[in-house]
Amino acid sequence: MTDPAARVILLSLDVDGVLTNGSINLDDLGRETKRFHVRDGFGISTWRRLGYHTAIITGRQGMAVHHRATEMGIDTVIQGRPDKRQAFDVMLKQLDVHPEQVAHIGDDLPDLPVMRRCGYPIAVADAVSEVRDAASFVTVRPGGHGAVREAVEHLLQSRDQWSGVVDSYD
Repeated sequence: MTDPAARVILLSLDVDGVLTNGSINLDDLGRETKRFHVRDGFGISTWRRLGYHTAIITGRQGMAVHHRATEMGIDTVIQGRPDKRQAFDVMLKQLDVHPEQVAHIGDDLPDLPVMRRCGYPIAVADAVSEVRDAASFVTVRPGGHGAVREAVEHLLQSRDQWSGVVDSYD
C-alpha cells in the first residue's frame, strides 16, 4: 500500500472549526452549545462500522463534545489540551497505533504539530492557509458543514471501500 491515505486506521479530529463551524455559542447562563452536522456523524459512523477508529483532540473542554462523542461511539476523546502534540502522543499510546496510520483533520495553527506528525494531514476548506498548505487533502466543504464526512469518503475511496458503502444502501 503506497497511498498514505490507504494506510489510515485512525481518524483524529479537532472540534471547533472541524466538527463545528468554529462559532462558540453561549446562552444567557453562560452555557456553551455547539452545532454539529448530521453528515459528519454519518461519516464517522460509517468509518467506525468498517472497523476503523476515531479520536478527538481539542484544546477546549465542554460537555457538548462529550455528549456528541458518546453518541457517535468515538473511541478516544482528549479535551482541554492546548498542546495537541502531547495529546497526540497520548492518543497514539492509548490506541497502540503509529503516526503514519493516523489522519488528522484540522483548521487552525494549534493543529499544525499533529498534522506534521501524522501520516495523512487533512484540512477543512476554510482552514487557515498554513494548515491548508500542510495538508495532503483539503476538503471542499468548510468545517461544521460536512467536511468530516467528505474526508471519510476520500479515505474510503483510497482503499476502494466507498462503492461498497454506497451499494449497501441501494
